[in-house]
Amino acid sequence: MAQITAAMVKELREMTDSPMMECKKALVQAEGDMDAAVDILRKNGLAAAAKKAGRDTNEGAVAAYISEDGTKGALAEIACETDFVASNPKFTGFAAEVAKVVCDNEPADVEALMACDISGETVEAALTEMIHVIGENMKVSRTTVRKPAAGGVASYIHMGGKIGVLVEFSFEKPETATAEAFKAFAHDVAMQVAATAPIAAVREDVAQDVIDHEVEIYKAQAAESGKPEAIQEKMAIGRLEKFFKGIVLNEQEFIKDSSLTIKAYAEKVSKELGDTVKVVAFDRLVCGE
Repeated sequence: MAQITAAMVKELREMTDSPMMECKKALVQAEGDMDAAVDILRKNGLAAAAKKAGRDTNEGAVAAYISEDGTKGALAEIACETDFVASNPKFTGFAAEVAKVVCDNEPADVEALMACDISGETVEAALTEMIHVIGENMKVSRTTVRKPAAGGVASYIHMGGKIGVLVEFSFEKPETATAEAFKAFAHDVAMQVAATAPIAAVREDVAQDVIDHEVEIYKAQAAESGKPEAIQEKMAIGRLEKFFKGIVLNEQEFIKDSSLTIKAYAEKVSKELGDTVKVVAFDRLVCGE
């Protein structure tokens, strides 16, 4: 039997907003497994969802770079020790330069990036110099590149680099990438990803284990209603549909106009441009995660 500490109960309560005694009971039942305890609370209707527990994370910034023709883009996360340095123009400028290097060279990983050229020296040498000049340890944490075969990309940086988004779109006409209507749409979608944190662009890209997990929760919740099994099944399906509308980007309500989903917004822009514009995929990097 795992020892249930007051700190564990406090953490679970902060994650779920559930009563303290119920949190303790759930932890006892789950033998100290925090994720299992969250599921127990959800099944009992005591927690709608779990919030992320506060965790210490590295400071730093995410930078973006989009090619001039809008058909290729990259994100780069640079970590440092303090928020003071993370907002330093020299640091954020370096992060932006690294993002451009990533976009231009498409390195396979961070190790490959270190050997790429940046202003006449390697990224590794430039990073070492930054560490010496600023006086804090730094590292390139993550990078990502998107280059659709037929389409474009857009980026959005939120909170001074705390969140970076890169969205991939498909369309047929090359001129769509530079059309003002597309640029406005693409910016809105990238901003939506930053604000709502979807987990997939389309429901087909949601991992089956995630779906199975949610279905298990919804069936347990429905069973608590005491209604006939056929009704319980419909309740579970209804809740799953609501889940998809919350976490699938194309099915989300557009935050600037709730009468539209992102998919409907794309269709509206498609008619305006005489093209077929679709939101294909995205990357969302949160600094320190």
